[in-house]
Amino acid sequence: MAVTKEKRKQVMSKFQAGPKDTGSSSVQVALLTEKIKNLSEHLQKHDKDCHSRAGLLNMVGQRRRLLKYIKRKQPEKYPQVLQALDLRK
Repeated sequence: MAVTKEKRKQVMSKFQAGPKDTGSSSVQVALLTEKIKNLSEHLQKHDKDCHSRAGLLNMVGQRRRLLKYIKRKQPEKYPQVLQALDLRK
């Protein structure tokens, strides 16, 4: 259910602004999106897992807040992040 180190590095390298950028908002959104995808697959199989569903809703809310932040602070980067992650807004 967790994102593996290799997948995490792959996602981070795609969205990093520099080699040491591990916590920028676009990287955080990308990592949250990967976690959300994994957890959604888990919930397809285990539909009564209410604790995981609550965690999923928290992650979706966190991603939404980060996307609002990107839209406000870096409006030129916002559509690029949405397109790269295949999110709709």
